[in-house]
Amino acid sequence: MSLRIGDEAPDFTAATTEGELHFHEWIGDGWAILFSHPKDFTPVCTTELGYMAKLKPEFDTRNCKIIGLSTDPVSDHVVWVKDIEETQGQAPNYPMIGDTDLNVAKLYDMIHPNASGDAKRTAADNATIRSVFLVGPDKKVKLILTYPMTTGRNFDEVLRVLDSIQLTAKHKVATPVNWKPGEDVIIAGSVSNDEAKIKYPDGWKSPKPYLRIVAQPK
Repeated sequence: MSLRIGDEAPDFTAATTEGELHFHEWIGDGWAILFSHPKDFTPVCTTELGYMAKLKPEFDTRNCKIIGLSTDPVSDHVVWVKDIEETQGQAPNYPMIGDTDLNVAKLYDMIHPNASGDAKRTAADNATIRSVFLVGPDKKVKLILTYPMTTGRNFDEVLRVLDSIQLTAKHKVATPVNWKPGEDVIIAGSVSNDEAKIKYPDGWKSPKPYLRIVAQPK
């Protein structure tokens, strides 16, 4: 079964660079980003892990934890961390899962279900393990992104989506194309005009009846 937005994020127990971790318990009542890598000591992933470490304070302010995953053992992660710090200027400051048996990769539908853990596997063999999952406090999947091997992920975009999802979870609004925090939003279609008049007494812009634009609620 493929994992879809709205499904419960599969729970698991795994070895990480910060000790054994129970995923749902680790998330607690906050949010979490799980992002995966095909193999340690690969160039694109090295840049991603370093950048995510620099961005971590931004996720912290949003009550969102970060956890990485690779199909290599934790012992390899520990060595790789030194390379990441040397080349990117920041060592990972979040746990990294050693998914050597591909258990988590299969739970999250990141790799072929018949794939087997093998120390000889190459990054190309693990090509589909290049994903991002945003999990909410309700342990439901809110976002799924999968990138090709040669394209580094845009984690600023992941942060922007987190801002949007947290905003729309709190208020009955949606965010338009290329929205950034502080910009106008759209009143959700589930809100009637009568309800909207109460919530937005100053009114809204409506170039079409179904497109009601209003300042971002606080």
